[in-house]
Amino acid sequence: MTFKECKKEEKADREFQKKFKFEGNINVLTQMMVDPAATEKRGGGKNLPLRRGEILDVIQFTNEEQILCRNSQRRYGYVPRAVMLHL
Repeated sequence: MTFKECKKEEKADREFQKKFKFEGNINVLTQMMVDPAATEKRGGGKNLPLRRGEILDVIQFTNEEQILCRNSQRRYGYVPRAVMLHL
């Protein structure tokens, strides 16, 4: 990874921590897959856009209905638990 890419990722992580009021280090708890039968959704606000079969990094299990995740483009957002499958 180049120095420029590293700085870009650090900036994205800081913005995530500010937007979601997340304190501490960003640790990936596990990886989960979006249900291939789920409908694709556009992201908006604090929600992450969903693509069928996409593998997401789980950052935090926030409540009974949502999970805070990161996708392969290093974008963060909430995802409904109902559309997530364990790998």
